[in-house]
Amino acid sequence: MTYALSLAALSDPTRRQVFEHLRNGPRSVGDLAAEMPVSRPAVSQHLKVLKDAGLVLDEPQGARRVYRIDQNGLGELRSWLDQFWGDALQAFKAHIEDNKDMTDVATKRLDHTRRARAQKRPGKRQRRSRV
Repeated sequence: MTYALSLAALSDPTRRQVFEHLRNGPRSVGDLAAEMPVSRPAVSQHLKVLKDAGLVLDEPQGARRVYRIDQNGLGELRSWLDQFWGDALQAFKAHIEDNKDMTDVATKRLDHTRRARAQKRPGKRQRRSRV
């Protein structure tokens, strides 16, 4: 049920903004804080929540820590979301198949209307010469 932790972590707008900044690649806390209207300690706290939710990883680089998106955690969230997308596509397919006759009638009407309009359109207007 990691997706529940992920959703809870991403429900905070500032935390979501931190996460979105990591989309462009690994970043340090200082780099992230420089682009946001919150302090470095606040960014660190948000990163801790994201890390606990399995959405980011960190690694030490000298005296600082560099954070990046954890593809495994993101994959779990995506798998959970994909089940809804699959259900929606199946429902859409069933709807189209159930209403195929109505769709065919609507398409024929649209084609007829287009043809009628095309026949009514005059060709290029000819200019009258002034005498």
